[in-house]
Amino acid sequence: MSKILYCIAQFTPKEGSFDALFERLKALEPDTLREEGCLSYRVTKKIDNPYAPGESMPIVFHESWASVEAFEKHCQRKEIVEFFEKECLSEDGLVATYNVTAYSDENR
Repeated sequence: MSKILYCIAQFTPKEGSFDALFERLKALEPDTLREEGCLSYRVTKKIDNPYAPGESMPIVFHESWASVEAFEKHCQRKEIVEFFEKECLSEDGLVATYNVTAYSDENR
């Protein structure tokens, strides 16, 4: 089994803020993809598909990191901290709700 950390970060924008939030998140991709230990980092939009009818927030980051340490270093990066402070925690932010979850493919 690998030591890869997988992360799903989901966001629901405030009404009327979908495009602005998606662009704000997309702007985080280039620098993050250059971070040591970043294997993939892609923001996506939920689409309708009859073979995938599940529930999800409308904007989702799919991330994979070479290690827990690489992921944690990313989470402490200035731009990421500022994004969560400004867009998720501030009343004036673009995000209504969010959920960030980490996964592993290792056996416990």
